[in-house]
Amino acid sequence: MHGVAIALDARAWQGLLRAAAPMARPGMLFLWWVASVREAVNRLLPTANVGGELAGIRLGRLQVGDTSAVTASVVVEVMVTLFSQYLYCVIGVLLLIAAIPGGHQEQRALTIGGGLLLSLPLPVAFALALRHGALFARLERLARRLLGEEHRMVDAIAGADLGAGLDQRIRALLGRLRTPVAAAVWQLLGLTAGTVETWFALRLLGHPVSFGEALAIESLTMAARNMAFFVPGGLGVQEAVVMLLGQLLGIDAQTALSLALVRRAREVLYGVPALLSWQWFEVRRWRDRHGKPGSAARGRPR
Repeated sequence: MHGVAIALDARAWQGLLRAAAPMARPGMLFLWWVASVREAVNRLLPTANVGGELAGIRLGRLQVGDTSAVTASVVVEVMVTLFSQYLYCVIGVLLLIAAIPGGHQEQRALTIGGGLLLSLPLPVAFALALRHGALFARLERLARRLLGEEHRMVDAIAGADLGAGLDQRIRALLGRLRTPVAAAVWQLLGLTAGTVETWFALRLLGHPVSFGEALAIESLTMAARNMAFFVPGGLGVQEAVVMLLGQLLGIDAQTALSLALVRRAREVLYGVPALLSWQWFEVRRWRDRHGKPGSAARGRPR
């Protein structure tokens, strides 16, 4: 089931890539593999949820061929992800409030709703900065001042059009409202697939819950882990939140801990092969550049 969730996320990215580079036709299987690598890097390596996006840009440009277009698609995808996950979390909070037994529901709703409203300016500010600002042009100017005009990093930024040109591509993507909205829909479908995983896992563990309760567990666990991005792999954070939510929903501690361990095992069993396949792919490319023609082409997923 997790492969389906990754495929839906990859489909969201594919739409953004096609809009950013209309002449490119990135294959769905290739993007599914890259999306798997991106998730594995973010969840298993201490990269503060940034390394996966950098790996995605590096791999995505192999089929698209335009680094600026790939970077623009990933940046817009990150913005779309913030909004889709925010909406998903709001739904999860409302379902959690409805599922918690006892009184004081209105007070809980006001408290949690206030917290959500306080966090809303973050994705909104990011979207406004991308749409109306010149974020990457300013970063390019800062790099020139700090490093000098002759520095190779400055040359690389200019050569790949990652300054003002990148800002223009991002604004063009955001100007086509249908494109980010469609990406958000695909991402929400992927998040729903993740909810099915949690719902099914609890049934197998002998404590079936409603789909709404499973969505509350999935969404709030994801939100807590994203907030604790500085913790490598979210170790301890994910488990603690699952245990807490389980207690609120009447799930015994043993079952809640088992669910947390199942989620962690899934990340390892799915992520480690993705990381190994990426390293194998990079080795094949390195060998190809150093005198073994054709090896990278044979090793590249389609």
